Amino acid sequence: MTWVAGVRTVWRVVEDGEFYCPGCGGDRCYQRLEGRRRLTVLGVPLLPRGTAVPVVECSFCRNRFTLQTLGAPTTVRLSLMLRDAVQTIALAVLAAGGTESRAAREAAVDSVRTGGHPDCTEERLLTLLAVVSAEGREALENELRAALTPLAPHLATVGRETLLRDAARIALADGRYLAAESAALAEIGTALALAPTDTERLLTEAGQGV
Repeated sequence: MTWVAGVRTVWRVVEDGEFYCPGCGGDRCYQRLEGRRRLTVLGVPLLPRGTAVPVVECSFCRNRFTLQTLGAPTTVRLSLMLRDAVQTIALAVLAAGGTESRAAREAAVDSVRTGGHPDCTEERLLTLLAVVSAEGREALENELRAALTPLAPHLATVGRETLLRDAARIALADGRYLAAESAALAEIGTALALAPTDTERLLTEAGQGV
């Protein structure tokens, strides 16, 4: 008789949900698995051999990934984060430069519409700005960091730079940067994890010819 022994992992499902699957390149359902390792003889599990590292299994491609994979937002979630970031940036720039300029207001509305709020109007944007501004400058700065800091790690450099350029476009709609606008744009660059030298370069390039 030939005795065949080995170590086998018995998995159990502890959670399920939706995630961004690196294997499929899109949003998929997943199962989070925890496993216990056992010594088996002829396929029969006998002695325990500890626990296995938990994994995430894609329900579509069946590939398994580390739990860190769940930290990446789904494409739907990322789209919502980006939409909120664009709106918050527009509010921050308007708050810094003032709302007296029609050109600046129109540029901000256009940015928010393009960013994912097609029904945005000037009245709606100004109402949001009034609500946020009523809580003070610090509240707006906190809103900006809350919207941009979690988003930045999931955007390529070109995406983060595009957001800053769009912010600069709003600030420049009525002429050169005001001091408060420059400060707000620098803060946006920091929240987007751009180096200060890169932020300065991008803002200089955007302001050329104004």
